[in-house]
Amino acid sequence: MLSFFISCISVRAQNTDIDMLRNINLNRNRSWDGAMKVITNSTYPISAAVPTAELIAGYTRHDNALIRKGWTTVAGLAMSGVVAYGLKYGIDRTPPYITYPYLQSYEHGNDPSFPSGHTTFAFYTATMLSINYPEWYVIAPSYLWAAGVGYSRMYLGVHYPSDVLAGAIVGAGSAWLAYHGNKWLQHRKKKADPSAK
Repeated sequence: MLSFFISCISVRAQNTDIDMLRNINLNRNRSWDGAMKVITNSTYPISAAVPTAELIAGYTRHDNALIRKGWTTVAGLAMSGVVAYGLKYGIDRTPPYITYPYLQSYEHGNDPSFPSGHTTFAFYTATMLSINYPEWYVIAPSYLWAAGVGYSRMYLGVHYPSDVLAGAIVGAGSAWLAYHGNKWLQHRKKKADPSAK
């Protein structure tokens, strides 16, 4: 009885997922195709540029706090990638454009679908920027960009909404863990050596 109930929920969730994706992808305003491709392709360069800029600025200014932020961002980015790609290959969900060939997909890759790697890195970057620089003019554009990346993955027909949601959770969660993990390490370092900055 329980397995029947779970399978019914699973089928319903899958139907909702594809219905939403179909609506976004097939009813899209095609004049936005170019912009959505630019947004989706901005993910990895921006995600790499943020810690690179922090580290260059930190080492140039001899700013230890900024250097720590940069290396924390690098470590968290690596962690989010390991988690996202571990889930991708552990769950091995077939991409929607293979299961539903009528979707108008921007790209056809070999990676499994769940979670969205682009969305993971975008929300990781947005969350880490928001934690490190908690000003509205950093937070608002960061999350607007991350949400745009997530939407673009559905608009372009390469991910289900649940892939995007999971990517956002993994990305934001990885940033939170990286930030608090670094705080914990710094606290332990100070306890061990009170003269350490």
